[in-house]
Amino acid sequence: MGRSCVQEGGSVLSRRRFLGYSAAAPFALRSMIAAAEDQAAPAVSARAKEIHQRAFIFDGHVHALDREFYHGGSMGERKSDGQWDLVRAREGGEGAFFLSVFIPEEYYPSRFETKQAMRRMDHARRQLEENRDKVELALNADDVERIRAKGKMAAVLDIEGSYDLDGDLGVLRDMHRLGLRSAQLSAHNWDQNYADSCCSAAKVNGLNAHGRAVIKEMNRLGMVINVSHSSDEAISQAIDASEVPVIATHHGLRQVNNIPRNMPDKLLEKLATKGGVIGFQIGSEFNYLPEYKWITAERGKTFFDTASIPDKVKGKTIYEVDSLVASGYPMKGATVPDSVAMKVDDWVGVVDRAIKLVGEDHVAIGTDFDGGPTLAKGMRDVRDLPMVTDAMLRRGYSEERIKKFWGGNLLRCFRKINEGKA
Repeated sequence: MGRSCVQEGGSVLSRRRFLGYSAAAPFALRSMIAAAEDQAAPAVSARAKEIHQRAFIFDGHVHALDREFYHGGSMGERKSDGQWDLVRAREGGEGAFFLSVFIPEEYYPSRFETKQAMRRMDHARRQLEENRDKVELALNADDVERIRAKGKMAAVLDIEGSYDLDGDLGVLRDMHRLGLRSAQLSAHNWDQNYADSCCSAAKVNGLNAHGRAVIKEMNRLGMVINVSHSSDEAISQAIDASEVPVIATHHGLRQVNNIPRNMPDKLLEKLATKGGVIGFQIGSEFNYLPEYKWITAERGKTFFDTASIPDKVKGKTIYEVDSLVASGYPMKGATVPDSVAMKVDDWVGVVDRAIKLVGEDHVAIGTDFDGGPTLAKGMRDVRDLPMVTDAMLRRGYSEERIKKFWGGNLLRCFRKINEGKA
């Protein structure tokens, strides 16, 4: 089940064998078998542990299967590196999650995005079936509650990137029939042919007529319109066009870090007025300016810079693109000096700013685990989410507010979107 296949010269090769033939394989293999840094579990108060255990944690964004797609294995196996797997997620208290079906920019220049989306959907469904003793596919909010009542985790499939750069409604309906219940409006950090991204030159100045048709069809199907990675204009116009709330599954505040990937106050207010929710990405690149500046200087570019991709993938087959990108998964955060390291209280301070701006009913968690976030000092991975609960208690948050943040708000919004279908 952990072995996925590619076709070459009339023979069938496992993806793991195919990657083994590539120059990237030795690095990928070393990354996969490298032991996690020996780091002690952080101290968390007894009160925080109690509240965290009672809370329903619904993570709005997890790269749960990138590693497995490119390298094999099962999401149900405990990993020694990376930030997330089903075993560690349960230990961290997660009860449900939006499972990112990630279609990165490398697949767009040769228009492989729809084939890649189908491959990733197939892989996700098979992984969920393989681990059905731990997790089940959720198609709506009722499913989330039903699955949780059985003591399992609930997974909602969310396309991150493009299922089709042209936004073909037939392809959208096919994806919905396969279980997709959320889709990103932009093509990750690139424009769709109907919706602009945060991080590319505007193509249609927000949405065009077909973009509004995509939103109308997603409303009819009861699908989440995920506006993370979209341009300000596209987000604003999507809020106007949608009959139900929209969700920014993994975002930050521009008042904290003035980058296009974060949301300005006025736009967050507009999203909240329509009943929407912002899920806060857990990394320092979004939420802590000193660390963002240090990491950007070290890398020599921003984390959302994709300018080199077209030349890298030019003329390559989809399987060669697989080989090219495989070594990057799971995506890992940076190692930073203590002098610029974000603390968990700094991160909760960003959530607090949003609550002061739009209220406690419109904030949620969208960690982006294994999608590259640099975690707060002392946080190893998903197991250490109780650190956030502890920091919220230090700020005087009530248990009710903490529970809204961890899952109540996202579940309520998801239900409203489900019920909005025609």
